[in-house]
Amino acid sequence: MALRESLDDAWWTGPLLAPNAATLPQGHWLLEPYVYDVMPYGHFDSNGTLRSTGAAHDIGSQSYIEYGLVDRVTLGLIPRLGLRESSAGQDSSGLTVGDTTLQSAFGLTQFRLGSWIPATSLVIGETFPTGKYDRLDGRTDGALGSGAYSTTVSLYSQTYLWMPNGRILRGRLDVSYQVSRWASVRGLSVYGTSGGFNGSAHPGSSFVGDLAFEYSVTQEWVVATDVNWEHDSNTRVEGGYMPNMTSASPPYVVQDSGSDDLLYLAPAIEYNWSARMGVIAGARVAAAGRNVSATVTPVAAINMVF
Repeated sequence: MALRESLDDAWWTGPLLAPNAATLPQGHWLLEPYVYDVMPYGHFDSNGTLRSTGAAHDIGSQSYIEYGLVDRVTLGLIPRLGLRESSAGQDSSGLTVGDTTLQSAFGLTQFRLGSWIPATSLVIGETFPTGKYDRLDGRTDGALGSGAYSTTVSLYSQTYLWMPNGRILRGRLDVSYQVSRWASVRGLSVYGTSGGFNGSAHPGSSFVGDLAFEYSVTQEWVVATDVNWEHDSNTRVEGGYMPNMTSASPPYVVQDSGSDDLLYLAPAIEYNWSARMGVIAGARVAAAGRNVSATVTPVAAINMVF
């Protein structure tokens, strides 16, 4: 019978997409900056058929800054930055700020050897519209905001399984539901409006489910993968345009995006210098979808706990 790897001998960074269900010990910090490059390679139509599109790059950064307030309560800040480079001649003028999230994680249960109960936590996050999204002066590229306050409620879970060879397989199952308030929209915007528009956008709700696994190949090296599914409800934009020379009154428009679905796969490799520091690199790949862009996103991050 193979000797079982101990939990203390397994070092982890975490998969690319699924956050950790375990809260930080009191007084400890976690810092995990991500860098990525979103590269569209097509568009899934309403029937799920992939259609090719032009090339572009959305280069960005998303960082997780967390603090253990008490042993079962972790506070978090998620700032976002980005820079878009497009083949269509609309490159962004420089580094731009996206929306910012504040969140709190409340530990519900802890994993214990010999028990079937996983570690679980309830996470509540509020996203603030700090990113630019309208009045874009001819540059939709580089606009990273939504203009709307959003609330996300998530349930994270994590457990450990021992393989026949004694190595550990760590699993995570996370689900999240997000609702957004409406956003005032003026002029050219990320919602597809153009100059002279005056109205509002009503982003639809979103549901995300993520099943992730990490396999401890050695103490330092880990292979990981996420299977991530997202459903977004319809977003409605309504309002009017300023009258022009041929119109006596502003035309009123109502635009519906329709709902969409997207399935991501995110394989990755981790290298850990210690139980508190490691790096991960991989890619998030859109494998299937409906009414949404298809992208490949190389991702790298460093994870530090102190």
